[in-house]
Amino acid sequence: MRSPPIARSHRAVAVLVLSLAGPVTAAPPPAAATPAAPAAATVRLEHFMFGPATITVAAGATVEWRNLDGEPHTVVSLDGLFRSGALDQGDTYRYTFPTPGSYRYVCSIHPQMVGTIVVSAAAAAPAAGPRG
Repeated sequence: MRSPPIARSHRAVAVLVLSLAGPVTAAPPPAAATPAAPAAATVRLEHFMFGPATITVAAGATVEWRNLDGEPHTVVSLDGLFRSGALDQGDTYRYTFPTPGSYRYVCSIHPQMVGTIVVSAAAAAPAAGPRG
C-alpha cells in the first residue's frame, strides 16, 4: 500500500532538513561544578566568643567562620573589607585573604566578640639550586 502524497512530501522534507543540518551529535555534558576550596582555618563562634581569637594564615587562604551558638552572630571587619550577614546556628561564612596584613573583626550584634586574622606572605617555592 502506498502512502498518500502528503505523507510522502512530509517525509521528503524531514529527510532534506536532516541532511542540511549536518551530522547529529549529542550535546556535551554540562560542566561539573567546581567544589569550593577547603578552608585553611576555621573560627568557631561559640559561647559568645570567636575561637581561636587570633589565627595566622598564608596570603590566598580562605578562613571559615562557623556559628555554634543558638544566637545569631556576624563577622564584620573593622576596615570594611568583609561583612557576613547574620549567621544562625550551624551557618558558615567564608572569606579569602589575598593580601598580607592584620585584619581585626567583630560581631556587630555582640561587639564584645572580637578576633584577628594575621595574613602572612604566601610561602615561595624553593629556588632550584645547582646540584653537586
